[in-house]
Amino acid sequence: MDQFDNVVVIKKANVYFDGKVTSRTVLFADGTRKTLGIMLPGEYEFGTAAAEIMEILAGEMDVLLPTDNDWKQYTAGESFEIPADSKFKLQVKAVVDYCCSYIE
Repeated sequence: MDQFDNVVVIKKANVYFDGKVTSRTVLFADGTRKTLGIMLPGEYEFGTAAAEIMEILAGEMDVLLPTDNDWKQYTAGESFEIPADSKFKLQVKAVVDYCCSYIE
């Protein structure tokens, strides 16, 4: 899907790691939400409340999920799932454009 129709976009940005990671929240009529964002190169650790699916739209990163012992590389067109109430680590090698879907 290249675009979202009939949605509400929250104007205020979600800003993390001194502005190196930013996103905007998109709300759908059925109550679901997604974030669309950009990550600059760097190393990050995030925590989750709800389960998430992160889709890489552009760029590349290495990911260490809480269920894995080894880092795995993800590039444009790939996605991965993060369990609820967990932490995961990212090593962003090139600017990443991403879409995160929340599973609640």
